[in-house]
Amino acid sequence: MKRAVIVGAGIAGLATALRLHQDGWQILVAERAPARRSSGYMVNLIGPGYDAAERLSLISALTAADLGLFTTVLVHADGRPKFTVPSAIAEAALGKRALSVFRGDLESCLFDAVRDRVDIRFGTTVTSVDQDTDHVRVELSDGTIEQADLLVGADGVHSATRTAVFGPDFRVDLPYLVAAFPLTHPVPGVPESSATTYIGPGRTAAMVNLGPERSSAFFTYRSAEPAADLERGPVDALRAAFGDLSGGVPDAIDHLAKDPASAYFDAVSQVVMPRWSTGRVVLLGDAAWCVTLFAGHGAALALAGADHLGAALRRHADDLPAALAEWETGLRPEVSKRQALARRGMAQYAPPSRFHVWMSDLTIRAITLPGISGLVRRGIERANR
Repeated sequence: MKRAVIVGAGIAGLATALRLHQDGWQILVAERAPARRSSGYMVNLIGPGYDAAERLSLISALTAADLGLFTTVLVHADGRPKFTVPSAIAEAALGKRALSVFRGDLESCLFDAVRDRVDIRFGTTVTSVDQDTDHVRVELSDGTIEQADLLVGADGVHSATRTAVFGPDFRVDLPYLVAAFPLTHPVPGVPESSATTYIGPGRTAAMVNLGPERSSAFFTYRSAEPAADLERGPVDALRAAFGDLSGGVPDAIDHLAKDPASAYFDAVSQVVMPRWSTGRVVLLGDAAWCVTLFAGHGAALALAGADHLGAALRRHADDLPAALAEWETGLRPEVSKRQALARRGMAQYAPPSRFHVWMSDLTIRAITLPGISGLVRRGIERANR
């Protein structure tokens, strides 16, 4: 029986654990957090991400958590509506094979699928890694020493595995911050089954009202000093960046003030590496190729990356270098495309000027015109192939 140690119990790590377990691998997952984290933002599973979820037998559980489609209302700074984008536009763009879920619900589905099948150790980190041609030797903070056929670093954009094995120079920090958090109850001013979105120079604020326990807020903005804003914490940073807005924004931030730990709050970075593996150590998900939230495909790529890795390892059961090489060659073009789209998407979420906001409004308005939504759908279908 082959054995893998996986670092990180997020989407990428749990999906890899599930995929390899399905092929008979013995799995140990080491997660530095003391317990599972349930916060997060909305993720769309379309294209390869939906296909991977299907092959991992997750569709039934994820369908129960599907948030469905909703109307989006673009608003002014004071909350007055600009114009409405009907949910039918999103339906035409995403197609039938699509799911929208909270990141925490996706992690829960994966965790439930593996919790009784693999060894998951919370509050545990990797303290040293050594490898030769036959095995990788991993020392953990709980004092155990594990010998495995493969070490998978799935520990996110700030990956300690990447730094320890590959070096520290692959993260590209960008001058933006992102905050996303659940809302126990919808905030005032956001119609039911809809989202209100303010897009202004250098920032976006969006509140989604899908009912109690199904609502959320999303903020992103350009920052001259991301590290200083992180030090301030999400509540003070968001009040400084968005305190002049109305239309539910103050209520959402006040809601966060009651539980600041519920927010995903981080600087925006991409990870760009010449290769994702060395010997018997491979990186997967944000640890290897973080595309940023601006790309909108991070969770889908994590699922697809785990699924494709398992398939390559099965095809090349006795040749690990060949398996990892084939896996990376097949996946890298999609990752590169998504990273490039994310860099262009920054102008959409944090427009450089009022002129760019105006141009973005014109583009979104045009998408709502009769006949245009079909062109959008076909374009997105081509992009997701």
